[in-house]
Amino acid sequence: MSAVTEAALPAGRRVVGPTAFGQDWRRFWRLSWTLAVTDFKLRFFGSVLGYLWQLMRPLMLFSVIYIVFAEILKVGGDQPFFGVAMLLGVVIFQFFTDATSAAVQALVMRENLVRKIDFPRMAVPAACVIEALMNFLLNLIPVFLFLMLAGGQVYLRWLELPLVIALVLVFTAGCSMLLSALYVRYRDVKPIWDVVMQALFYATPILYSLSVVIDKVGITAARILLISPLGSAIQQARHAVISPQYASPSQVFGGGTISILIPISVAVVTFAVGLVVFVRAAPRVAEEL
Repeated sequence: MSAVTEAALPAGRRVVGPTAFGQDWRRFWRLSWTLAVTDFKLRFFGSVLGYLWQLMRPLMLFSVIYIVFAEILKVGGDQPFFGVAMLLGVVIFQFFTDATSAAVQALVMRENLVRKIDFPRMAVPAACVIEALMNFLLNLIPVFLFLMLAGGQVYLRWLELPLVIALVLVFTAGCSMLLSALYVRYRDVKPIWDVVMQALFYATPILYSLSVVIDKVGITAARILLISPLGSAIQQARHAVISPQYASPSQVFGGGTISILIPISVAVVTFAVGLVVFVRAAPRVAEEL
């Protein structure tokens, strides 16, 4: 009797929590875009100048950087338009900083939403990256403006810029997914990441030229700096947008176009690791908050 009863009992089904992307990709992208646009608008809500602040921030930052590093310290040496090159590096790195800093605490900051609503969890860090990308594209306007005012030229190599942005975007998205998932369980991630970003900022050729590193330390040190996707992206952007006098990563590595596979591989691996970690953690996010 007991055997028959046990056989008649329906087998229990494993309860699966909300997934990273959900069942509908269109819903995922709409939600990600809506969250990003909403956060972007709220950033300037109540401000007199509104969206102009997004353009004024890099302008004011450029003024300080140019006066201190280009005019007083003469850091750029004989590199053309080095003030604009510094601004370009700062803008690219700021995109990475804005996205990852927001993504670290994104799930925790939206705890009420995560606990109560079944939605694609990946939409939260994705919105952080999209909002940072919108800010980045706006910040590029002063870069081109200053370059033209300084006497820069339009090159066909400007068409390489979308590929450079894609490299930074892949690397940034990977870091954002990884940090967002880890912070839910390990709250030490944020202070550790703050230190890592500071170290990464000075280890990236932003406030100094890569030619200075080659002259004073050697070509090996320059190649180590370009292993980072951020370092390679900034150097390639300077080569393509500012002037060909800025050596491209392939020229520094000395291995032709195949050498640029090194930072690309780092970016792709980072994205893959972040994706796997986030997808596995997504169903348990609400429980661990």
